[in-house]
Amino acid sequence: MLNRHRHSAGVTLVELIVALVIMGVALAGVVAVYASTTRASADPVVVQQMQAIADNLMEEILMKPFAPLDPANDAPSYRQGGARVNYNDVRDYDGYGADGNGNPSAGIVDVEGNAITGLERYTVIVHVTSVKLTGMTNPDALRVTVTVGVAGNPADPAPIVLTGWRTDPS
Repeated sequence: MLNRHRHSAGVTLVELIVALVIMGVALAGVVAVYASTTRASADPVVVQQMQAIADNLMEEILMKPFAPLDPANDAPSYRQGGARVNYNDVRDYDGYGADGNGNPSAGIVDVEGNAITGLERYTVIVHVTSVKLTGMTNPDALRVTVTVGVAGNPADPAPIVLTGWRTDPS
């Protein structure tokens, strides 16, 4: 009897099934990582909108004078119930956007107090604090902090905080 070996090309059914299982597990791992990364990432449109709101409000505040030009006719500040359109110095913005308990209230409004469509979920709060600076001729300064966040969804990005400074020019 002749002992002949036949060499066959290809793979067996068992090898094919093992290869498919390994590839399936690897693909499932990649998809799981992709899904969790997508879920955890902040929506760039939301972050850009928060940045734009903070930038615009900070610019509006820092364009105001350090102190009212006419202290005798000073407009009421936010804490006194004044309208933002009448604010005439930086300090008038202190507490802007906060409710009675100091928490930010939802919704962005324009200078005249009109709600801006599409920005109902966003929150803003402004703090203005007097600071003494050392090493300056006039050490009086105001630190302005604008915090913009998104209300309602814990998966939304963290609030954006901008800090600006306004010094007494006199």
